[in-house]
Amino acid sequence: MTDAAPVHTRLRTLRDYIRWAVSRFQREELFFGHGTDNAWDEARQLVLGALHLPYEIADSYLDCRLEDDEHAHLQALLQRRIVERVPAAYLIGEAWFCGLPFIVDERVLIPRSPIGELIEQRFAPWLASEPARILDLCTGSGCIGIACAYEFLDAEVVLGDLSYEALEIANRNIERHGLDERVYTVQGDGFAGLPGQRFDLIVSNPPYVDAEDFADMPAEYQHEPELGLACGDDGLDLVRRMLAEAADHLTERGLLIVEVGNSQVHVEALYPEVEFTWLEFQRGGHGVFMLAAQQCREHQALFRARVAG
Repeated sequence: MTDAAPVHTRLRTLRDYIRWAVSRFQREELFFGHGTDNAWDEARQLVLGALHLPYEIADSYLDCRLEDDEHAHLQALLQRRIVERVPAAYLIGEAWFCGLPFIVDERVLIPRSPIGELIEQRFAPWLASEPARILDLCTGSGCIGIACAYEFLDAEVVLGDLSYEALEIANRNIERHGLDERVYTVQGDGFAGLPGQRFDLIVSNPPYVDAEDFADMPAEYQHEPELGLACGDDGLDLVRRMLAEAADHLTERGLLIVEVGNSQVHVEALYPEVEFTWLEFQRGGHGVFMLAAQQCREHQALFRARVAG
């Protein structure tokens, strides 16, 4: 471990490791944005997660001493977090979203979308009735769609993604949560794998990072799949196509909810004629818009024109 040849003789307990990690993370100016936003939470997640201990463990357990193999394992992971800038969720192979655990690795983005707050609120007050069919487009790990399945117990949920590798992880998460009877995956580019299918709710966290933001991202983001982040100069290459086709895949009273983050400015500049509803979040986050099916139909010619030119 960096600057820590005899660290085994100094760090004995869980508390020791968490304290040491916080100090080192701050000194090395690591970036936190993959499920945590500070050194303390990141250190706790990594140390406890690496040893398969719950995050909310009783304080007295933090004074438990580690076995030799646990020391070696933790030191190897901390080395990678500090030197290689690998996010903690990838190091322990797990991330949490909407209070649920999800398997993650470098084939998928680490769950962190503010859409989770909408799911916990059951999309109130926007949804007029319980959705019978839900689509999580650009699903990655499947976290958004699977969380929706927990909230809407009678809904069929489709997880769509272009990446076969991402869908391998999504299928593992479906199995982990025991939802294979009403949640399934579909491979395709945008709506291409869903001909003729309609949904009461389409939710998407697509790649939307513009070229400038992508070039400036901290090193931690370089471990995530570029396919899940970058999408053209303005970040909207896929969003343009989604908007052009959404009306064909929504039921009469369906909703489309899409996260575009900092590319909100590009959406507003590209479609000044469209009254997007930009949703607000109590726990932080921005750049998520909502359109009703009627709006998607009314503006479909415009949306198609923007794709063409």
